[in-house]
Amino acid sequence: MLLMVSLTACSALTEFRADMADKLFGEEPPNPPAELEDIKTSYTAKVDWKFSLGDTARYDYTPALETGFVYGTNVEGDVIKLDATKGQQLWKTNIGETISGGVGTGGGLVLVGTNKGHVYALDVTGKPLWNSKLSSEILSVPRYFDGKVIVRTGDNRIYGIDAADGSRKWVYERTAPALTLRSSVGIVVDGGAVYAGYAGGKLAAIRADNGKLIWEATVAQPKGVTEIERIADITSLPFVDGPLLFAVAYQGRIAAIDRKNGQVLWNRDISSYNGLTAEDGKLFVSHTLGSVYSLDYENGRTFWRQGNLSNRRLTKPLSMGAFIAVGDLEGYIHFLSRDEGNFVGRIKIDDNAVMSLAAGNSTSQLLAETRGGGLYAITVK
Repeated sequence: MLLMVSLTACSALTEFRADMADKLFGEEPPNPPAELEDIKTSYTAKVDWKFSLGDTARYDYTPALETGFVYGTNVEGDVIKLDATKGQQLWKTNIGETISGGVGTGGGLVLVGTNKGHVYALDVTGKPLWNSKLSSEILSVPRYFDGKVIVRTGDNRIYGIDAADGSRKWVYERTAPALTLRSSVGIVVDGGAVYAGYAGGKLAAIRADNGKLIWEATVAQPKGVTEIERIADITSLPFVDGPLLFAVAYQGRIAAIDRKNGQVLWNRDISSYNGLTAEDGKLFVSHTLGSVYSLDYENGRTFWRQGNLSNRRLTKPLSMGAFIAVGDLEGYIHFLSRDEGNFVGRIKIDDNAVMSLAAGNSTSQLLAETRGGGLYAITVK
């Protein structure tokens, strides 16, 4: 349910207002972003190519990269295929509805979800194959796994759909609290299980073949007096790494979970709206208020914290070997040392906020999409 509340009264809601005002209501944040200081760069970032995908409106889009091609979309219903090397458009297909759920690929399919609750499947030439009507608006990326398309809808249902014809195979549903954050949180599918975070700090593991619940874990417990203070929703994707699963909640905690049984191995208080990533024994998380943390896999201990990006609305970190990247609300991408957390590079790509970062066509390249619909391929050396 779209959050419809006044965010102007209580000082206890400062963190909530700062992060969510512009995301949900289009208002200016009450606290200005930190001024950027000059840095000594160790890496140089350059734009390889730029492409204008079109208007994004209030939806969150992430480009999809597969076998040398990039797929993007816009609010007007266009699905666009680009050559990943040059950024040249290869085809564009309009599905006739507002796309709200981003682009997913797999099994020879290109998948998008709409605000009317339809999932559309195209082939890699842009030819429409089928569409399936679900229960409500689709705000996240449809995922392909083992002959099925797994889709999450805005009313907390998850569907398993036959990838061949769009017929419904199963549905998993659960009740939600009366007050939740509207977000584009989707699902992760790995090893035959679907992992999904929910309102109230819950994380569920579901069988991908039949939609049956495997286990449920508590990442964060709601706390506080008011309904807003008690929001502890998981609004970002969990991250799977071998036998472990990591998840973080807004106004809540970050936790490490055993994938076999859902046991929480450790947790600590960190709030994040956009989420985390992990690599080689380290977690990287963007805090709600703008700090970037590096944490130990084993116990959540802090390796380092970069606090000079406060109130800059950071994206989820992207790990790129010796450094990590985060985008911000003023169109900057910042590169931080993986080991120390200090700034090693920076580039401004747009006057609009960076909406998402994704791995590019090589280990030194990333893809960035902005609120203005700009898609950028950036190489860092």
